[in-house]
Amino acid sequence: MPAKTVLVTGATGYIAKHIVLQLLNEGHSVVASLRNPDREAELRAAIAPHLNEATSQSLLRCVLLDLLKDEGWNGAMQGVDAVIHTASPFPLASPKDEMDLIRPAVDGALRALRAAHAAGITRVVLTSSLVAIYGSDLPEGKTVYDENNWSDLNHPTATAYSRSKTMAERAAWQWRSGNAPDMKLTTINPGLVLGPPLDRHYGSSAGLMERLLKGKDPMLPDVRIPCVDVRDVARMHIRAIDRPETYGKRIIASDRTLSLPELGQLVKDAYPDRKIPIRTAPNLMIRILSLFDSTLKPVVPILGVQIEASNALARSLLDMKFIDARDSAVETAAYLVDNRLV
Repeated sequence: MPAKTVLVTGATGYIAKHIVLQLLNEGHSVVASLRNPDREAELRAAIAPHLNEATSQSLLRCVLLDLLKDEGWNGAMQGVDAVIHTASPFPLASPKDEMDLIRPAVDGALRALRAAHAAGITRVVLTSSLVAIYGSDLPEGKTVYDENNWSDLNHPTATAYSRSKTMAERAAWQWRSGNAPDMKLTTINPGLVLGPPLDRHYGSSAGLMERLLKGKDPMLPDVRIPCVDVRDVARMHIRAIDRPETYGKRIIASDRTLSLPELGQLVKDAYPDRKIPIRTAPNLMIRILSLFDSTLKPVVPILGVQIEASNALARSLLDMKFIDARDSAVETAAYLVDNRLV
């Protein structure tokens, strides 16, 4: 696509760093939003080794934005052609107060849309999640989730995180419908994101692989979830910008469904000398342990549930040929081991 100026919110996130890198390598200018000015150096250092041209750093400008504050948003939108809104909290453990997740997720999405609309920007790509899709019962005879499905906030599988992503995405679509029907909004809904981070600030997704490599758990929960490579997730955001056929669409990002024991086995095969768990824990054990370990609480509702998600729309609208998520898992582990993070 022709060179554009793209605002990327939450630019120091695991996915967002890959988006910034790919945009710069394709010759686009990037306005990257940060909450803390000290993290600009982190972002620039993370992408520097992977840039096609050293001069690409000159196409990157950083601004300070907060999901819960209006300051700076209107100014950040000036001269911008499109917005990629990735910023949203994603903790490994459930918070004591779920509003700590819901409020910034919803308010941040609406703040980004309002500021874009006020600046005359009509193209917005929003990072949602597969958890905004699969938290509901499929109709009889249907075994695969697709973009027509929405999570039920009161479903037994609902967690604070799934509620935050579902409510934020619904709020975005509703606001667009009532206030800016001409806005060309697309959401990308990734499953579990794997793949090599660009630096040691990789957040909760790659944190799962860190936990496996450290052998913290003697057994693994019976959780089976669609997985996708972080580089493919970034690619989908960027490809969507200039494809009119994606306007008004939700698009699932997923390669295949893998269980946690399968992920453990993949990493164990790559690092046989490490004490990596591969056995499946009884569901009752996980339920009991979750009473004492908050990082296990989000998985309890989906124990033993086979979640399958269609990637047909991503393949047809965005020409995606997904990286094998099994390779992504091993590459994630390799990054953590090679950089002595585990």
